[in-house]
Amino acid sequence: MALRTDSGYGLNAWNDLVRTMLWLGLMVGLAGLLPGRAEADSGTFNLLIENDVFTGTDQHYTNGLRLSYLSGDNDVPDYIRQFAKAMPFVRPDATLRAGYVLGHNIYTPNDITSTAPVANERPYAGYLYGGFAVVAEADNILDTWELDLGIVGPSALGEAIQNNFHKLIGVPDAQGWANQLGDEATLSLTHERKWRHLWPHPRSGLTMDVTPHLGVGLGNVSSYLNGGVTLRVGEGLARDFGPPRIRPSLPGSGFFKEADVLGWYLYAGVDGRAVFNNIFLDGNTFRDSLSVDKKIWVGDLQVGLVLTFPKARVAYTHVFRSKEFEGQAKGDHYGAISLSAHF
Repeated sequence: MALRTDSGYGLNAWNDLVRTMLWLGLMVGLAGLLPGRAEADSGTFNLLIENDVFTGTDQHYTNGLRLSYLSGDNDVPDYIRQFAKAMPFVRPDATLRAGYVLGHNIYTPNDITSTAPVANERPYAGYLYGGFAVVAEADNILDTWELDLGIVGPSALGEAIQNNFHKLIGVPDAQGWANQLGDEATLSLTHERKWRHLWPHPRSGLTMDVTPHLGVGLGNVSSYLNGGVTLRVGEGLARDFGPPRIRPSLPGSGFFKEADVLGWYLYAGVDGRAVFNNIFLDGNTFRDSLSVDKKIWVGDLQVGLVLTFPKARVAYTHVFRSKEFEGQAKGDHYGAISLSAHF
């Protein structure tokens, strides 16, 4: 859902949007500096925006929006604790959190000016979903389970959201939404595990972290196995496991721990996935639709910066993704901004 700057139109709107996002991040950071009683494990609100506006393109995975809330350990329902006890690899002393998610993604072909289907290109698709998550943390190990229910197709309002946004910023509408995937109810179940390894360097005051991860996704949205590693260096790394992202991706954490000091870190990570099905490339599961031949092996490289305040966290991630389907000219890249806060 980004703006094409190669042809010259929308450049001012592109710059205005970037400045707005930066100002919003600054305001969240300043809010995090406000005095208040720090709680050991309070809930966390997250706003995550992923968009290729930062790369000047408008194609493929073009926009993702995710709102979430992750509770503190004191606010976890009893049935969540029973669920965790039933998991054989979750320690009894693990800190538990319950999460609630609302998200929306948009996918388009590389040419959004054509009213006809674009040959050898992924179809248009909107994806609207809501979910519930359980997070368990113990001794630098983080497990996350998430169940999402939603819909792909016209009822997900991808066309209305993208083209109304284009009108708002003064660029042409995407013309090919008549060719989008049809309505289909969706289910997605994911599990991720991360192992954090922190190495403080007393002389410099910095800490280094190496966090490998493994994950699995099941459902008619996407099924995959993934694994990789994230490297971080900075101050205050023990406050989280990295910034949140929209799956499939390198994992982070939807929470951060409050502290009385500022923190920061730079990070880089890689993730490889074996993809068994992907509705946004394979097309609808139970009806005929446009589709492309997906690639089984997909990889992500990400780099970014995180700033942690006493009660807020701001992160920017730049993502480079390998080709996802046969005939794709080159890989994609896009930016992700996350704003997290305790209230």
